[in-house]
Amino acid sequence: MNLRTLRDWFGVVGMLGLVAGCTVGPNFVEPDSHLPEKSFFGDDGRLVGTAHLPAPTDPTWWNVFRDPVLTGLEQRVADANLDVRTATLRLAESRFQRGVAAAAEFPSLNADDKYTREQYSKNGIVSLLSGLLGPSAGGGVAPGPINEYYSGFDASWEIDLWGRIRRQVESADAQVDQAADQRRDALVSSLAELARDYMQLRGVQTQIRIANDNLKVDRDILQLVQDRQQHGLQNGLDVENAAAQVENIRAQIPQLQQQESEYINALSLLLDQPPGTLKSELGSILMTRTGPPRIPLGIPSELARRRPDIRAAEDQLHAATANIGVAVGDFYPKVQLNGTVGFDSLDIKHLYDASSLQYMVGPQVTLPIFAGGRLRSTLALREAQQQEAAITYRKTVLQAWHDVVNALVAHHLEQIRRTRLRAQADHARAALGLARARYTDGVTEFLTVLDAERTLLQADQQYATSTTNVSLDLVQLFKALGGGWETRFPDVPSETAAVPIPVGMVDSAIQ
Repeated sequence: MNLRTLRDWFGVVGMLGLVAGCTVGPNFVEPDSHLPEKSFFGDDGRLVGTAHLPAPTDPTWWNVFRDPVLTGLEQRVADANLDVRTATLRLAESRFQRGVAAAAEFPSLNADDKYTREQYSKNGIVSLLSGLLGPSAGGGVAPGPINEYYSGFDASWEIDLWGRIRRQVESADAQVDQAADQRRDALVSSLAELARDYMQLRGVQTQIRIANDNLKVDRDILQLVQDRQQHGLQNGLDVENAAAQVENIRAQIPQLQQQESEYINALSLLLDQPPGTLKSELGSILMTRTGPPRIPLGIPSELARRRPDIRAAEDQLHAATANIGVAVGDFYPKVQLNGTVGFDSLDIKHLYDASSLQYMVGPQVTLPIFAGGRLRSTLALREAQQQEAAITYRKTVLQAWHDVVNALVAHHLEQIRRTRLRAQADHARAALGLARARYTDGVTEFLTVLDAERTLLQADQQYATSTTNVSLDLVQLFKALGGGWETRFPDVPSETAAVPIPVGMVDSAIQ
């Protein structure tokens, strides 16, 4: 190849590079979330309860419960939870896929060294040479076995004139972002699930404590009735009713203990621990607060940036939009530069002589003419997938909005209900005291004491359940707001550490 030929080729490549600046297909535009600016209940500024806007959600929102055990458990989720670790591996997979897509932007180079020994058939195509060599050649003509040596390399490079490959890389980048947001969504969900299981565990333990406290009261009443019977002041019916009430409460405790064990095991599973591992750590009940009197909600319109599921839906829409560009690019000609340079010789001693040099270089243009409608159907498919992704994004935003409003309303109304249940429990406790006093004085029947006792037990249980629900609603609210933006995650496997690479592979050295 002389100097003029090289100059011509560089000129062609330069002009193709100028043409390659265009990119077919639609450009991605961030969708409008249509979320309100001032209030989740509309831009009239109306809020529920004591919620306010100034600050965004605290990443470590579980600290509002002021429970050191809960805080310690939450701090272990990012490293230990199996769902988060699985999402981390999927993020690594998407990054490797992006590397595969980006490799198409660069030339590919392959080395080729080979040796062959070949014997041609006398009755094969070489027999035609006998007519050219004349009668003196005798019968079939064929050379003896020959050795052929070859050493060289070949290269190819698709020039991305229309931006088809760039759209593929853009789609892969969006899929990497989607995997990262899905990992964050897995973490947010795991943090919230752990808090819910923890609150329900503490709620069950509170129910066990209430049952034991009421059991003690019922035993005292049973002893009182038995004493009155021994003194001839009461018949056996009251003793049996009191004893039945004691056994009724005792029968509730095993079921509550079963629920306690299940919640402890659920928390152990979230932290990648065998069943029962956290039993000693979670055995004691700590008094927890239901949260601050004022809940920081942040600006509603920023919810689309805080909720990882919304961000993942946007990334999916971005990838679907870029895939349209890939489909459009398939309609245009593909220009590929191919080249082969090597040395070929029948004698290895002369393999690398200048006379053994051979090469081939030139462009290859592929223009689709007829594909049976495959290209048009692919483009229509990509456009339909983009429309589906847009609907998914809209639904995800709307669902997030509903989640926040529902959690706000539930938390506010459950607080009102809890206050009234507390008043009911206080009245029921006072009523039981009066009933016991009147029964001791012989003014009222034991049935009145028994009814008061059952009413108090039910009121205490309902109040404890409501207290748990207030905490659960608050956890749900923080999850709906996208809380839990941790910056610490399990390590993403590197490209070199993911799969062992055999020694001696040229491609590994190039990468």
